[in-house]
Amino acid sequence: VFFFLLPVCCLIGEGTHQENGRLMLADGLTEKGLKSLNSSSGQQVSNGTASGGLTGSSVPLGGLRTLVVQQTSLERPRETWSKKMDFLLSVIGYAVDLGNVWRFPYICYQNGGGAFLLPYLLMAVFGGVPLFYMELALGQFHRSGCISIWKHICPIFKGIGFAICIIALYIAFYYNTIMAWALYYLLSSFRPTLPWTTCTNSWNTANCNRYMSTDHNVSWSNSSTSPAEEFYTRQVLQVHLSPGLHQLGSVSWQLALCLLFIFTIVYFSIWKGVKTSGKVVWVTATFPYLVLLVLLIRGATLPGAWRGVVFYLKPDWEKLLSTTVWIDAAAQIFFSLGPGFGVLLAFASYNPFHNNCYKDALVTSSVNCLTSFLSGFVIFTVLGYMAEMRHQDVDAVAKDAGPSLLFIIYAEAIANMPAATFFSIIFFLMIIMLGLDSTFAGLEGVITAMLDEFPHVLVKRRELFVFGLVCVCYLGALSTLTYGGAFVVKLFEEYATGPAVITVVLLEVIAVSWFYGTNRFCNDIQVMLGFSPGFFWRVCWVAICPCFLLFIIISFLAFPPEVRLFHYHYPPWTTVLGYCIGVSSFICVPAYMVYHLLNAKGTFKQLTEGRRTSKRPTDRPSLAVVQY
Repeated sequence: VFFFLLPVCCLIGEGTHQENGRLMLADGLTEKGLKSLNSSSGQQVSNGTASGGLTGSSVPLGGLRTLVVQQTSLERPRETWSKKMDFLLSVIGYAVDLGNVWRFPYICYQNGGGAFLLPYLLMAVFGGVPLFYMELALGQFHRSGCISIWKHICPIFKGIGFAICIIALYIAFYYNTIMAWALYYLLSSFRPTLPWTTCTNSWNTANCNRYMSTDHNVSWSNSSTSPAEEFYTRQVLQVHLSPGLHQLGSVSWQLALCLLFIFTIVYFSIWKGVKTSGKVVWVTATFPYLVLLVLLIRGATLPGAWRGVVFYLKPDWEKLLSTTVWIDAAAQIFFSLGPGFGVLLAFASYNPFHNNCYKDALVTSSVNCLTSFLSGFVIFTVLGYMAEMRHQDVDAVAKDAGPSLLFIIYAEAIANMPAATFFSIIFFLMIIMLGLDSTFAGLEGVITAMLDEFPHVLVKRRELFVFGLVCVCYLGALSTLTYGGAFVVKLFEEYATGPAVITVVLLEVIAVSWFYGTNRFCNDIQVMLGFSPGFFWRVCWVAICPCFLLFIIISFLAFPPEVRLFHYHYPPWTTVLGYCIGVSSFICVPAYMVYHLLNAKGTFKQLTEGRRTSKRPTDRPSLAVVQY
């Protein structure tokens, strides 16, 4: 026993140190080893338990006495996912959102069809996936949200975390309104005849024409509008009652109730943490795939579906010579995978320390890209059918980008199918669930960041804090529920969030790769996974990803989008307003840098150097045997 204990005690002695006047011991013996020690000595060891301290018992072994010490962490144990699939479905649900259903198909056919897949895949491999992997690894290693994680990486960049939280709030202000529109459609679908199929409703105008192959007596002109378009613009949005952003009008009480219901679902899904949201995503993340499969089969059997597929995938290789195609590919993959919103950091922080986040990054990003590609077939088979019914070209039917593609063109196509009510219900239910996943994730990123930054104040009041956050998001969304609310949604989407979050992620990559150090970051990954990232990932993080993001930012500034919605062209002052909203979040980064430099002490290197940790401390108590 003496010769067995001697080397063990020497090793333990090397790991002993004094902290806050309390004896702290490194892990010296596992429970299994302790039991074997007890049986070999013929003695029984009993361990006491004390919250936040050290407990032990001494046992005589021969001429020696042994102290069995239990070290209990003073910190609150961090919540973890119940199952690995909870995490994967949450990440997939976050990455696969409304943009995958309408934006990717439209961007794809607009930029060369099948030829667009080449720049899209290149941007994914060299830009999107490395950023996705980086955030998962950072969150899992440091187990922190997007604010407190910077004390480990580079404290001077802590303003990035606050900027991310503000951007997430801006997104919550308008993104959930799209789900409120979908909920309005869903409730309107429970009728024998869908209300957007006829021109005899109270909101219809004299220009309303039902232009389908079965309506032989209808003549279509440039001033004609479809019943689906009038239902969307005049009944759901009521945008005709607002002249523009300078006069938004009153709040639509129908949409206000729909949004209230959406936020109620959101609150009761995330108020307890990832334990509850991880269960909800089993429905919200898987149901859309079932609906996409059903709609794909139905769309493929429609007359004229092949016309839409050919139009969707027909390669136009000359488009690859245009800079716009590469800009669109870079922006699409970035916003599709969603790094920089604090969500991946938050989700990964609840993982076990040795979880293979490298494999998770490859799997979830691949699922996201394949879902976007699949959605193209779902959308364009129906657009081909609409072109066949209207005796038009596909490009004339698919001229509208954005949510209008779903709420006007696709809704009208569904209304003219057999079993229209059934397909309408499952389609808009799918839209709501796609949006809910992203909302759960976005708000969880903010919640995790705030709870990690202010644990003593908020951890025990999580439910109350989440309730307050949801109320703030609802009040902030009221402007999008007005008669001119669609104009506000477009303004936020184009200016308030996109440029700001790309700039924030650029600074994040620079802080991790250049200040924290790529070698140090790769060593952290090796501690977690047992292997270090290869040369490809290092080059991407140091050079390619910053160039990728800088390319998007410069392109956006050099070619600002011409924003218009329906017949409303945004005046110049709205562009200034949009940039001001975007800068209001980004300003946190330089503001915190100045604050940190003025208040912290030490050299510049010390101010930018994060706290070094050789490994993440475990959540379980450690046992040690000390000879005395």
